[in-house]
Amino acid sequence: MVGTAYRKPDPNAAAFVEVGTRVTEGQTVLIIEAMKTMNQIPAHRAGTIKSIFFEDSQPVEYGEPLVLIE
Repeated sequence: MVGTAYRKPDPNAAAFVEVGTRVTEGQTVLIIEAMKTMNQIPAHRAGTIKSIFFEDSQPVEYGEPLVLIE
């Protein structure tokens, strides 16, 4: 396990993105906690979120697709 993926900044907050959300390049789309460090993961390009492939607080691995931006 590389880390834990989170869809929102804290348990009481709204998710960073949902399917259908328009994002800009660099906008935070999720957080991955690895070794007790929270790493904000930005959108690599502008577009629309078409799919989210993980559940909040799910363990994730290297190379695993997490979000599809079209």
